[in-house]
Amino acid sequence: MSVFSLPNRYTITMESKPPKPKHLHYDSPGIPHGLTFSCYKYRSFLNYRRPRMYLINSLEKARINHNFDLWAYVIMPNHVHLVIFPKNNDYSIPEILNSIKLPAAKMTLHWMGVNMPEILRLFATDEKMQPYRFWLDAGGYDRNLRDQDELVKFVKYVHDNPVRKGLVEDPTQWYWSSAGDWLNDVKGPIRIDKDSFPVL
Repeated sequence: MSVFSLPNRYTITMESKPPKPKHLHYDSPGIPHGLTFSCYKYRSFLNYRRPRMYLINSLEKARINHNFDLWAYVIMPNHVHLVIFPKNNDYSIPEILNSIKLPAAKMTLHWMGVNMPEILRLFATDEKMQPYRFWLDAGGYDRNLRDQDELVKFVKYVHDNPVRKGLVEDPTQWYWSSAGDWLNDVKGPIRIDKDSFPVL
């Protein structure tokens, strides 16, 4: 068991295991989503600072263009977890993901081609139509977080990722995460929307 705290709001005790999807996923108004997507061949392309910054810029633009709140995130070396809350009644998670992933991939591949051509070969697909790929050729995972307990469990799962992978001993030690925002009130590299997070 472990404790997950949100400042000045509540403390909840819960299991450390990741939530498992139990239902189909829909673009339903008022439902937060837990999103996961990975690098091509699960390689650690996000160890490089430049791709991480391209991803952050794409995420910020997508947040404005698609009108969603960002409640939690972690950028791992080879994958990303986000918790978002679309504010429009009509929205599309595939379109949101595309607007986050595609610009980051294009900018990274271009930058690698110019500055690190020896690394660019790791992105090669041997496909004529798409010779290089940054993200895994799959949509990733979309979890509807239908109640507050499920939401808080997934936020904790997101923040605990670097600890489970042995990268840090405490979630707040991983800079590329919102754990510091929630647990220490220390701002990370991406602004999160605390004000709209449900109060238990």
